[in-house]
Amino acid sequence: MKPLPTRYLLVALLALAGLAACAPEARVPDGATPVKEQAAIYPDYIDVTVPPNIAPLNFLSENEGDAFVAAVRGKAGEIVAAAGSDAKLQFDPAEWRRLLQASKGQTLSVTLYARRDGAWVSFPAWSLDVAPDNIDRYLSYRLIEPSYELYRQLGLYQRDLETFDEFTIYENNRDYEEDNNHCVNCHNYQAYDTKRMLFHVRAKHGGTVFIQDGKVRKMNMKVDSVLSNCVYPTWHPTQPWVVFSSNLTGQAFQMRNQNKIEVVDYGSDLVFYDAERGTLTNILKTDLDMETFPCWAPDGRKLYYCMAHVDSFVGKPDSVRPDIVMQLHDSLRYNIYSLTFDPTTRRFGEPQIEVRCDTIGGGQSATVPRVSPDGRYLLFTLGGYGQFHIWHGDSEQWVKDLQTGRVYPLTAANSPEQDSYHTWSSNGRWIAFSSRREDANFTRPAIAYFDRDGRPRKAFILPQEDPEYHRLFFKSYNVPELTRSRVPLSPDQLRAVIYDDEVAGQATYLSR
Repeated sequence: MKPLPTRYLLVALLALAGLAACAPEARVPDGATPVKEQAAIYPDYIDVTVPPNIAPLNFLSENEGDAFVAAVRGKAGEIVAAAGSDAKLQFDPAEWRRLLQASKGQTLSVTLYARRDGAWVSFPAWSLDVAPDNIDRYLSYRLIEPSYELYRQLGLYQRDLETFDEFTIYENNRDYEEDNNHCVNCHNYQAYDTKRMLFHVRAKHGGTVFIQDGKVRKMNMKVDSVLSNCVYPTWHPTQPWVVFSSNLTGQAFQMRNQNKIEVVDYGSDLVFYDAERGTLTNILKTDLDMETFPCWAPDGRKLYYCMAHVDSFVGKPDSVRPDIVMQLHDSLRYNIYSLTFDPTTRRFGEPQIEVRCDTIGGGQSATVPRVSPDGRYLLFTLGGYGQFHIWHGDSEQWVKDLQTGRVYPLTAANSPEQDSYHTWSSNGRWIAFSSRREDANFTRPAIAYFDRDGRPRKAFILPQEDPEYHRLFFKSYNVPELTRSRVPLSPDQLRAVIYDDEVAGQATYLSR
């Protein structure tokens, strides 16, 4: 590419200088007139609770005005941001970090000012609570285009929550390539650490990629005596063991339903994988029960999962299962069960019911059980039916207190739109989850505080350097996962293993 002529560079620099001249000085205006009109900002960061190590909550003012100032005040001081007619308030990262670190457990006050016809007005202030607890520094997710017909420009990424830096874990192809067309999904870590992680590659160069102590290997997980490919994973908290659901999955595109896509299973079991020995063993292999979304308890002695019982399968051949499931898809109810586990013998106990979701509110269905790191709370997504709630407009975050038995919705953190796939922070004080609260179309990461008494706070969308970023970025964030560290391998190191089909290992079946 040829460099731009000097005259174009000068024009660009002058334009930028002009824009900068339009912005007011970053100081609180004198003599501002208070108004009763409420501040309207995007994203909605009004009256939220934030970690003391979160990146600046930059926002866009949607009130009338040709210049804006925002002041954040607390016992430890004040920081100020200013904007011109673009109304984008962006705080200095160093000043923001110093104020939040000095304000742990305190409430800050935020005031927005706008200039109208040469005079300044101030809107009613709102609060910004700074929690005493940090959030894990890194958030992983998949970015996927909502059209999803082709596996193009799809990848796994990791965001530093203390800054605005985003790192690529692995990305498939910027341009469509028939010979290398593949999907990546279901990334999962052991105990919030990236030393042991995995993700799946589907279609071309397919397999499951395991990273253990800086070494990477691709495995073919399809074996005889196991229903299908391994799908949803959960690492044992301390051992090199993974429990997967093995799912026969299909999807339907709906013309008239507000839930645009229905992803269904017409068969699913639970399997145990020893990542050191490369062996797979069936845990639950049943004809009428569909088990999915396994999750270890933090002590590694209990396994939680979702299960739906399908009487309509009785006496029917496997070939008609997809038709049966599609006919029943809006009446399938998944409850939450558990199995005890003995790590010495590697034996599982008998299924025990944990949450009867099909009796909640006239009949509900659960997905993605996740246990808090202290073992007290069981977090799950509840919706009207099925098991793929990311597409269900009524899906919400619920929790069961495993100490008292109380089951309740996280009302303060939920929204009128889809709130689904979630992860705990390693200290159990934060929940990150996928939410379509802004437009019902794109999932974006939401973060909510969960206090020591099991009470959630209002959730906020992942902050970005440009506060308008989420409105202009037409991809969905899937499967948010919090970790304390960055993935230790580069995208090129992973690509070399993924593309070399000759070195892929083969899992073997081990009967009990």
